Formats: sequence, structure tokens, C-alpha cells
Amino acid sequence: MIHLRNVRKQYWEQAHPALRGVTFRMKPGEFAFLVGPSGSGKSTLLRILHGEEEASSGIILVNNYDVAHLTRRQLPYYRRTVGMVYQDFRLIPNRTVEENLSFAMRAIGAPDKQIRARVEEVLEQVELTGHKHNYPTELSGGEQQRVAVARAILNHPALVLADEPTGNLDPKLSYEMMKLFEQINEDGTTVLVVTHEQSLVDRFHKRVIRLEEGKIVADEEDGLYQSCET
Repeated sequence: MIHLRNVRKQYWEQAHPALRGVTFRMKPGEFAFLVGPSGSGKSTLLRILHGEEEASSGIILVNNYDVAHLTRRQLPYYRRTVGMVYQDFRLIPNRTVEENLSFAMRAIGAPDKQIRARVEEVLEQVELTGHKHNYPTELSGGEQQRVAVARAILNHPALVLADEPTGNLDPKLSYEMMKLFEQINEDGTTVLVVTHEQSLVDRFHKRVIRLEEGKIVADEEDGLYQSCET
């Protein structure tokens, strides 16, 4: 599913690499938290896994794609296998919930009948069936994030990446959001979540990978946030 070996990322304007020899694997159907202090390289790693940025060097194999050597033509097909959830939602403000989701499927050429059925299905999964005609500004932060999750799983991705998905939510909504990711994982999707929220990490007893200064310094099954600190 994910196989990284000695992945390095150097930005020309920075003196030190953002990632320094990152190596780890994730099996199909696994759930892991990626933790670490700000600036440790977590978001950089997710952007590389999503194909938004290129690594400077290293091996990156995801969903049977050689991500380090993707061509421009291959990239859209690769991204169909990876759903991405951002902290700031990234919804289109002048389109309804239904239109935001339909747009993601029309981009891959899905027929209208299939789009309507799948949009209804994912809205039911994220408990937003009654909001499909609302605009993002008419929704709460938690509801907007659920729309973002629905968009990420629309095309049945093998892998879902989430970059601080609870960063703008209160503790109760954060827990509900993580339960939703757990449900998605139980349906067979591999899930990798970046978070700073220690209480959530400790509550869910998943694999915990810790990055510091661009390096993996701990990787524990059924881990705790604190136990992954150096």
C-alpha cells in the first residue's frame, strides 16, 4: 500500500531538508497517526504522498504506483486512488454540497446516474443527507469537514490522507470526526491522519508514527502520543 524508503525533501530556500531519509511501510487496511511538532515535515510528507510535491530523492510506492516517477498523464489516475482531507476544507463556496461532490466525480467522467447514487451514498455515510442543497457557508465547521471527507471517499480510494482534519473543531466534533475515519478504515480503506491532538491519538489506540526534524524517531503499534516522544 505505502512503501517509503530513504525519502528526502530539500527546499532550495531552506538550509535544512524538510524530510531526511524517511522510511516506513503501511499495509492495506491499516490506520496510523502521523504526529510530531510543527515544522517536522508531516504536511510535506502528505503532499508528496498525494502527488502535490516531488521528493528530492528516495523510493515512494503507493497503491502500485511509483510516485517518485509519475508522469503528468499518470498523476490524475494515481490521485483517484488517494483521497485527501485538508484542515481548511477547500470546498467551492458558490456550489452546493451536492455540486461540490458531483464536481469531483464529473472530473473523472462518471455518468450522471452513477454520480447521483454515489453522492447520496456518501452523504448518508457522513450523516449529511439533509444538507445536499446547502452551500458551505450555511454549514458548521464540523459539517463542512464531513463534506470534505465525503469528497475524499467518493471515488472509493484505497488510501485516505488527512492533514489536521480536526484542527478547526471542538473536542466533541474532533472525536466524532475521528470515529468517521475509523469507520472508513473498517470498510477496508487505509487511513493516515496527521494530528497534534494527543487526547485523540491516545483514545484510539492505533499505530503512531512520530516525525521530528524530518526524521522518523518512533513508530509504535497501538501507540500513545507521549510514548512516541523522544
